Amino acid sequence: MAKSKMLQFVSIGQAYPVKRSATERRGDFNEIYASYAAEKATEQASRCSQCGVPFCAVNCPLHNNIPDWLKLTAEGRLEEAYEVSSATSSMPEICGRICPQDRLCEGNCVIEKGFDAVTIGSVEKYITDTAWDNGWVKPLVPLADRSSQSVAIIGAGPAGLTAAEQLRLKGYEVHVYDRHDRAGGLLMYGIPGFKLEKDVVQRRTQRLADGGVVFHTSFEVGKDATLDQLREKHDAVLIATGVYKGRDLRGPGAGLEGIVPALEYLTASNRLSLGDTVADFESGKLNAAGKNVVVIGGGDTAMDCVRTAIRQGAKSVKCLYRRDRENMPGSVREVKNAEEEGVEFVWLAAPEAFHGEGKVEAVQAYRMRLGTPDATGRRMPEPEPDSSFRLEADLVIKALGFEPEELPVLFSAPELGVTRWGTIRVNHQTQMTNLDGVFAAGDIVRGASLVVWGIRDGRDAARSMHEYLAAQVAAKAA
Repeated sequence: MAKSKMLQFVSIGQAYPVKRSATERRGDFNEIYASYAAEKATEQASRCSQCGVPFCAVNCPLHNNIPDWLKLTAEGRLEEAYEVSSATSSMPEICGRICPQDRLCEGNCVIEKGFDAVTIGSVEKYITDTAWDNGWVKPLVPLADRSSQSVAIIGAGPAGLTAAEQLRLKGYEVHVYDRHDRAGGLLMYGIPGFKLEKDVVQRRTQRLADGGVVFHTSFEVGKDATLDQLREKHDAVLIATGVYKGRDLRGPGAGLEGIVPALEYLTASNRLSLGDTVADFESGKLNAAGKNVVVIGGGDTAMDCVRTAIRQGAKSVKCLYRRDRENMPGSVREVKNAEEEGVEFVWLAAPEAFHGEGKVEAVQAYRMRLGTPDATGRRMPEPEPDSSFRLEADLVIKALGFEPEELPVLFSAPELGVTRWGTIRVNHQTQMTNLDGVFAAGDIVRGASLVVWGIRDGRDAARSMHEYLAAQVAAKAA
């Protein structure tokens, strides 16, 4: 098997030349709810009514015990609040920053009926940042010694990192393999730093490394080792790669220079903020400065792109989306933030063609209308006749969503079962694939989704893997 490329996390230590408190870091975190003093957290937490039916917790994928840690916060018992919050979430400060609370816990807050909802996400972020600053986040220490068994986790995103933490706590030897040069997946390279500071992600991965989780970065399964080789080396394998293949545009001119994938654009921006040299940014290919930018898509990735382009100094930024505001999949809060920052939304519009001499100069689009509902009840967009119009564009960013890569081909594992959508087929009771001892979790199973669901799936998979590994030991002892 190819030699492992093991990360010792030296570079992560170098990312902290001076230790900064959460308060100091908030200066880099320029969302509208960033500044959150203790008084504000207490005031917001005190608004929680301790209702008989905590819809906030029910509608959290992790079923976080939100009313209890809000009550503890209101009473000034922050360390206890952190303990309750972290009992069900492996990354509460990250969820507090990037979860679409308006669609989950806060959107189901009973106080919200006629009033503003309790700012649950901001309190969660405040609690955990305070815990880090005060040393309440304990080192990762295994609760037992099961190091005679090892697990391989492919993918260092939310699902993979969560499973790594849970399995290491159980005492297993845990190895995480990732093709990027830093752990974190989309937390590092997909989500912009103005929403999620990168040192917040790095301290989480550093805690795992300090606790004995072994990271192999710049490691491509299928190239540095096949899936079969990892199965031979480890007692169980978890596939948690996420979905990275961007959906493509169709139409005349779709291959023109200046039309780029969203993830490529966001990764360049994030690498730049991490101090990397990015040739395509320096050349202008992935730099929006001084350009007319058109982002095509309506999800959270599209919002990340338009807001990044604004920060890079774009001349104009337009978001082209084929449905209306009410049917946009992205966070309502994100849309509001983008509008406040100067993004123009072109609702009910879709691209038809792209014009330019070798390089894109304009997007030809047409108006849409919402027609009859599909099987899910969502009204389908259809073109308005004779409604074509033109938008100037020096940079077009494709943010149409993500699909799975062909993992059976990439991993040299043609026997790995997948669905007709390309996601990995699993037994949803156990998270195991059709291959014995090989599990899968996160977006590669459910399709592109939220970070909080990746954390939930990682915890569920770790539980099933522990049961599987314990059964293997019992079978040998019998």
